[in-house]
Amino acid sequence: MSQILYPEKVDMTNCEKEPIHIIGKTQAHGVLVACDKKTLKISQIGQNSESFFGIHHSKLLGENVSTLIGAELSESLRTDDGNEEFSEVNELELNGRHFVMIPHISGDSLILDFEPVNKDSNPYKYQKQLTRILNILGASDSPESLCIDAARITKNIFGYDRVMIYKFDEEWNGQVIAEEKEDELESWLGLHYPAGDIPKQSRELFLRQRIRIISNVNYKPIPIEPALSPVSGEPLDLSRSQLRGVSPIHIEYLQNMKVGASLTAALISNGKLWGLLACHHYSEKYINYYQRQTCDFLTQIFSNELTLKETNRYLSKLDEWSKIKSQLIEQIGKKGRIKKGLLDNSVLFTDLLDCSGGAVFYKNKLRLVGETPSKTQVKSLIKDFLSNNEETLFFTKNLVKVYPPAQEFLSTASGVLSVKLGESDNDFLIWFRPEVVQNLSWGGNPKNKASFDESKQRMTPRKSFEKWTQELTGYSESWKDYQISAAKAIRENLSSIILEKQKKEIEKLNKKIVTAHKELELFSQGLSHDLKGPLRGVEGYAQIIKEDYFDVLDKDGKQAVETILKSSSDMRDIIDNILSFAGISSKNIKRKSFNLNSLLDSLINTTNPSVNYPNTTVKIANDLPNMRGDKKMIARVWSNLLSNAFKYSEFEDKPEIEIGSTEKKGKVIYFIRDNGVGIDPANSEKIFNLFSRFSGSKFKGTGIGLAIAHKIIEKHQGKIWVESETGKGSTFYFHV
Repeated sequence: MSQILYPEKVDMTNCEKEPIHIIGKTQAHGVLVACDKKTLKISQIGQNSESFFGIHHSKLLGENVSTLIGAELSESLRTDDGNEEFSEVNELELNGRHFVMIPHISGDSLILDFEPVNKDSNPYKYQKQLTRILNILGASDSPESLCIDAARITKNIFGYDRVMIYKFDEEWNGQVIAEEKEDELESWLGLHYPAGDIPKQSRELFLRQRIRIISNVNYKPIPIEPALSPVSGEPLDLSRSQLRGVSPIHIEYLQNMKVGASLTAALISNGKLWGLLACHHYSEKYINYYQRQTCDFLTQIFSNELTLKETNRYLSKLDEWSKIKSQLIEQIGKKGRIKKGLLDNSVLFTDLLDCSGGAVFYKNKLRLVGETPSKTQVKSLIKDFLSNNEETLFFTKNLVKVYPPAQEFLSTASGVLSVKLGESDNDFLIWFRPEVVQNLSWGGNPKNKASFDESKQRMTPRKSFEKWTQELTGYSESWKDYQISAAKAIRENLSSIILEKQKKEIEKLNKKIVTAHKELELFSQGLSHDLKGPLRGVEGYAQIIKEDYFDVLDKDGKQAVETILKSSSDMRDIIDNILSFAGISSKNIKRKSFNLNSLLDSLINTTNPSVNYPNTTVKIANDLPNMRGDKKMIARVWSNLLSNAFKYSEFEDKPEIEIGSTEKKGKVIYFIRDNGVGIDPANSEKIFNLFSRFSGSKFKGTGIGLAIAHKIIEKHQGKIWVESETGKGSTFYFHV
């Protein structure tokens, strides 16, 4: 596996791919010590150890960590279970200073973050803060008030100049939805920030390390010595380190905002990053580990309360749309039809969600209700876009972004939510929302993401964060989680109804097939009785005329008698073949293994090729694999294929027939090849249809032989096909 290293040059051209978890440097407010987790020997260390511990980093490398923290505490750090979590955070005194030591496992290394701590910190004050947080956030009556309370508590406890609740939208753009600040500062409440301000890798790290401080934006990064871990040979993964250094791009971004220090905490709802608690200070500011634990507790309470309040909001809606859903299902039951139940009653399916209109596309028929695009536009949307989407549910508030033709109907369908019905990719229930033109205020022009700095000779973050207003078009209101859940629920109900209807239709069809099969058997019996009897009479009297009166007939009379006899014989063959074809379905297969070479020798001898086809050469592969199937049925297949091969190659200069086998994907495939008249590839499937003949009047035949062969192979759950060109012979393949 190729080694991933932190890039030598980082600017706006590669910041979205910047591997910030292996930055290789720490912040300056503490010391990082990494050990081999098995031996506890110090493998890497921050170069600032002397200023904190009074020991140069070079003297600690390679030593057991007990040299630094003592044998007893060192022994408590041993772990063999690979657990990344340590419940034990220890306080200790080194070089006359009090530290908190925060351990965690990173790959093959044990990382210890050492930070100074005030020994005189008041545990009662800490406990009082937690109780206050719990009481205030628990009393918040809505998600909105919860955000306001969280911002106010954070500012009161930690004293940052500005505290914001920053919420992500579906595209990871952020908006400041709550704010507490010093009076002299300009308000950022309501401002939006583009997704690139907090790139994907940063968002992912917040799920692993919820609290992140930068105590001094203008700090000098502390290199880790050595850069690569002697344990793994890789850069040290600092994802969960309290001291992880900061991306130079982010530092410059904060400097451009005139920020001196920051605290950022992840706000998580239902396991997903919902937003951030963002604190800015306009000078250097350090809050210690215990204070950050308070902040972590605050954000966890916030996240729990947020999830609870959003769930309560969802439940309040749940009862409302459950009643509508039940009414819709009842209407469908009464009407007996999907579309009528959804559209032709007092309750419409569009009542389920806040929307301007909707569409039902079922069994290739479209019905619209409310304000929607035209039928032609909706059909195109389904055919060209929705049907190609693999997901059963699709929603967007900005349809034109993913489907440009939507530009023509923004006023009725800027937003779309659709569900596929049943297992079909072509049946849909669709809700539409109109365009809502918005004036969006951004913290700086989001289009000005970067500029080239001549002095630094590289791309740098934007410098202006002044309020910039944009008119946003092509967007509808967002689809809420509970609305998406409602759409999923109605889809499941409708899919069950559709499957039940299909099941009943299949049962009816099966009954019809059984009835048709019985009628076919009766028809076959009738055909044998009603046609063969008169046919024998015609044939018998024609034979009598030939035997007793042939000499007295003139030329035309003799020709007429011969024609009657020939036609009677042909008709008898047709009746026998039809009876044979009809009888295949009712016959049970008696599978057994048999010698194919022996069967083919017998069939060819019956054909008597030396007399009937003296010029034809037949080549049969030695030791053909035994076949397993109903021997009588398979013999009929080979007989029909052999008969055709002889017949259609008879008039060639050197007629040849080859019989052999091959193996493909574990199946033995048999073939019979001739060099006869061949078949137009366009008819390669049609020739297996009943009464299909494409060889012209030159060759005799009923057009039933290949249909019988196909039906026998199909009954064996096998496959038969032909590869041929006109004038170049034919090769029939099959397997059973």
